[in-house]
Amino acid sequence: MSGRHRKPSSSNISVAKIAFTGAVLGGGSIALAGQAAAATDGEWDQVARCESGGNWAINTGNGYHGGVQFSSSTWASHGGGQYAPSAELATKEQQIAVAERVLASQGRGAWPVCGGPLSGPSQRDVPTPAGLDAPGINGAPAPLAPPA
Repeated sequence: MSGRHRKPSSSNISVAKIAFTGAVLGGGSIALAGQAAAATDGEWDQVARCESGGNWAINTGNGYHGGVQFSSSTWASHGGGQYAPSAELATKEQQIAVAERVLASQGRGAWPVCGGPLSGPSQRDVPTPAGLDAPGINGAPAPLAPPA
C-alpha cells in the first residue's frame, strides 16, 4: 500500500451533497413528526377513563389518586407537589402536566393496562396556583383587602 488515496470523483461528491441535503431537509420532517406524536388530551382522557372511570378527583383509598392514578411517590417525584399535595386535589391540566413527565421518564409502562393509546410525551406549561400568601407584583407584599 502506498498510502495514497485517489481523488474523489464527482459522483462521490454528488452522493455526499445529496446525503447532506436529505439530512437537512429530512431532519425538519423528523422534528415535526416528533411534535405530532405528542400525547393529546383525548389520549389522556382515554387513560383516565380506563384508570379511574374518568374521575380526575378520585381517591378511593387504594394508594393511587387522580384521573390517571398516581402513587404518592410518583406524584411527588415528578413535580406534582408544585400544584397540590396529592393528585386528586390538582386540576386535570395539572395532572396531565405531571403525567407527561411520568410518560417521558417511564414510558407507557407506567400505566401497564391503560397506557396503550398514549403517543410520545410533551412538556406542558401549567401555571402554579398562587397561594393565599403569595407576593404581589414584583415581589411586593400582596395588598390587604379593605375591612368590611
